[in-house]
Amino acid sequence: MASTMSADTASKTTATAPVAETAEPEQISEDNGLYVIRRNRKQTSFDPSKITVAMTKAFLAVEGGNAATSSRIHQTVAELTVQVVDILTRRSDSDTLHIEDIQDQVELALMRSGEHKVARAYVLYREEQKKKRAEDDIEEGLIDEKHIVDVTLADGTKAPIDHVRLTALVNEACKGLEDVDSQKIIDGTCRNLFDGVKEKDVGTTLVMTARTMIESEPNYSKVAARLLLDNMRREALGFLEMNTAIATQEEMADEYGDYFRSYLNKAVELELVDPRLNQYDLEKITAALDATRDLQFTYLGLQTLFDRYFIHDEDGTRFELPQAFFMRVAMGLAINEIDREERAIEFYRLLSSFDFMSSTPTLFNSGTLRPQLSSCYLTTVPDHLDGIYGSIKDNALLSKFAGGLGNDWSRVRGLGSHIKGTNGKSQGVVPFLKVANDTAVAVNQGGKRKGAVCAYLETWHIDIEDFLELRKNTGDERRRTHDMNTANWIPDLFMKRVAEDGNWTLFSPNETPDLHDLTGLEFEAAYTAYEEKAANGELKISRTLKANDLWRKMLGMLFETGHPWVTFKDPCNLRYTNQHAGMVHSSNLCTEITLHTNDQEIAVCNLGSVNLTQHTTDTGLDMAKLEKTITTAMRMLDNVIEYNYYSVPQARNSNLRHRPVGMGIMGFQDALYKMRIPYSSDDAVQFADTSMEAVSYYAIKASSDLAAERGKYNSFEGSLWSQGILPYDSLIGMKKHRGEQYLQVDEGTTLDWDSLREQVKRVGMRNSNTMAIAPTATISNICGVSQSIEPTYQNLFVKSNLSGEFTVINPYMVKDLKELGLWDEVMVNDLKYYDGSTQQIDRIPEDVKALYATAFEMDARWLIEAGSRRQKWIDQAQSLNLYMAEPSGKKLDNLYKLAWVRGLKTTYYLRSMGATGVEKTSDAGRDDEAKASPPEAPKACSILDPDCEACQ
Repeated sequence: MASTMSADTASKTTATAPVAETAEPEQISEDNGLYVIRRNRKQTSFDPSKITVAMTKAFLAVEGGNAATSSRIHQTVAELTVQVVDILTRRSDSDTLHIEDIQDQVELALMRSGEHKVARAYVLYREEQKKKRAEDDIEEGLIDEKHIVDVTLADGTKAPIDHVRLTALVNEACKGLEDVDSQKIIDGTCRNLFDGVKEKDVGTTLVMTARTMIESEPNYSKVAARLLLDNMRREALGFLEMNTAIATQEEMADEYGDYFRSYLNKAVELELVDPRLNQYDLEKITAALDATRDLQFTYLGLQTLFDRYFIHDEDGTRFELPQAFFMRVAMGLAINEIDREERAIEFYRLLSSFDFMSSTPTLFNSGTLRPQLSSCYLTTVPDHLDGIYGSIKDNALLSKFAGGLGNDWSRVRGLGSHIKGTNGKSQGVVPFLKVANDTAVAVNQGGKRKGAVCAYLETWHIDIEDFLELRKNTGDERRRTHDMNTANWIPDLFMKRVAEDGNWTLFSPNETPDLHDLTGLEFEAAYTAYEEKAANGELKISRTLKANDLWRKMLGMLFETGHPWVTFKDPCNLRYTNQHAGMVHSSNLCTEITLHTNDQEIAVCNLGSVNLTQHTTDTGLDMAKLEKTITTAMRMLDNVIEYNYYSVPQARNSNLRHRPVGMGIMGFQDALYKMRIPYSSDDAVQFADTSMEAVSYYAIKASSDLAAERGKYNSFEGSLWSQGILPYDSLIGMKKHRGEQYLQVDEGTTLDWDSLREQVKRVGMRNSNTMAIAPTATISNICGVSQSIEPTYQNLFVKSNLSGEFTVINPYMVKDLKELGLWDEVMVNDLKYYDGSTQQIDRIPEDVKALYATAFEMDARWLIEAGSRRQKWIDQAQSLNLYMAEPSGKKLDNLYKLAWVRGLKTTYYLRSMGATGVEKTSDAGRDDEAKASPPEAPKACSILDPDCEACQ
């Protein structure tokens, strides 16, 4: 194994590491009494001091006897003990803890604190002890002594554990999966059961046992999901007073129809779903339910659905099962269709196959009494007090019903500007941004999702330098917005001035009101005219500085605080399909929506994503399947518009008039794996091009076909569509405004665009916009694929959210290493040690290392190049995160200039190795990495928030 420790040190460390049983804490207090299940199946109370002892011994093993007197180690151990106990008490869903869970948390705590050698020694010792216990169990016949365990039933009586059912359940969970061992799960479960265990905890123990095996075999994730499914069936069927003794998934298939009727009746009775769902032909509906699709889930995906999406009563009892969930969503979306049963079944089959997934708000609310199904809202804030606070109120109402917001603040006058009504001086935009920030936090209270807002400001605004500092941790707290995202809305002229090392002048918008509504050459003409006025003293508020000085400050704040994001005004407007209807003043929370806003219209977009992995073979795209999927998906997205609940009238007006939707993609990285293409390659860039071209072609065609069936959207005439200008064609106009030297974009095509162009001109479009690539943070977990267009973060890591700790391992990598005969326990521990990276493991071949290079091991320019190829086909934008292991001013300067020259409309987060504190591996990382402590729970949505669903 590659390691920074010598062989002698490693041997000594392993031999003297803490005995596992030392980490068996006792009861914390009488109020929240927790107990530990020992390996002899007996219960003992939870004593946190034993965690302290275990970690202290681990340090002694690595650092030697002198460590016993080290105040540093005593302080570190004390802090880590508090963290472990806090996590265990917060995340325990019963009054008993398993010893393995406690030790997992000790590992994570050591790793997160940067004590990598200690953590590694600890995990290796656990593995040795595990082997030894297994050998001892066989010798002593312990595993065969199953009859000694009695289960406490719900009524308090005891009965012997039902080994027949347990064995049948585990065997079925393992059925059809390679390299999983049902007996290993049964033995591990029996070892963790104690006499008198509660009946419900037996199921939990089964799941937990399978969970611990995921790191060594990805298929155990599906086993754990299937075992979790049994627990879910018991809870749902018990609540509905149906037969809870169903032993297998196969038997449940015969019960799904009866269950669905009972579920629907109860949900209507509890006023949780729309009563109109009961008016469907339920014979047809229930006949279409496919219980076998329950078996597709990974553990993370199913647990995510259970915790956050399924319908439940006031006490939190979930009685919605996966196929009922998908059918509820589908029935809601089909409720206004003429042939609604057929359409509902069509939508259900698409969702439950994971070929396409609607966005989180749609999954939350479709089929319910308040179907707020939209993901994104964009607003522009006026320059008067009524309008400002009216916009903040709109933010509150939209956030209340789970909307993510993008606010344009560029019209609000700057600091020191004259206020005619009071003859006073304005405090500028920052104090109002502070109010908007606090409103987002306040609306979060008790909600399903956190308030989520991004504020946009144009780069010529006089307050731009204060805006850049809103997320700083120092300075006047009254001028800081720690819970709100910010983005820079940059005109092309500024980037030209940066390239030419020119000057840049800042204005207050009350003196330059038309700049807000101009783009391209018209903006440049007006801006230079205002510069002349400022030079002549005709403007009261203005300031001139070097463009490069401001650019450097923008990049410096981006590196220091992660904000403001870099977004480009002119590409968003010059390529906007509906530019005759208005100006795009901002993007949204996740920088993929580019729709116009004004005082009468709040832009709305409804999202969903095609699972590219499901449409890719080892030779490329399955075009026929992709067309079929997108045709149905576009119909679903269009149906959202009428069916949707609108909390403010301006949103309804805009959405019904223009009907924009955002078809995106997810699983791009997994599709590359299937074709064995490294992300850092020309082939990957080409696949980004051809795959997005296909999505664009079929999405536009589907919208045009819907226009033939249902009619064109109201503002179609005058749009680029009506002129026969498709998203790809709009590059010509953009080049005219920007200049060829500043736009270097590949212009290749592979499909028959001429015939589609003619169809669009002749028939029209149902939707003003059709595509947007969202981050898919949550729905990709549901489908068990890579997020959006993201590269792999790590090949082995622990994902933490309120549902618990989830081991995530790259199944494609494991498959390849198995074929090479390299997949073994040592490889697992090497991957843990190297933070999920293959690059420093010598025995892995170079071509495999290239294929499985992670996000921080890539040159970020490949992300820009792939993004540029996609952007030429997309009528909106894409959430494009950029990764840089070791950022520098020069690297950032080159990267973001490249993004602009390559025609990108927006960028999203800049993620650097030192600043990234999410999704760390469950063991040690490299010693030269920055140490990270667990972040506080964010008050508003953020990429650092593992429970944020605002970006799908």
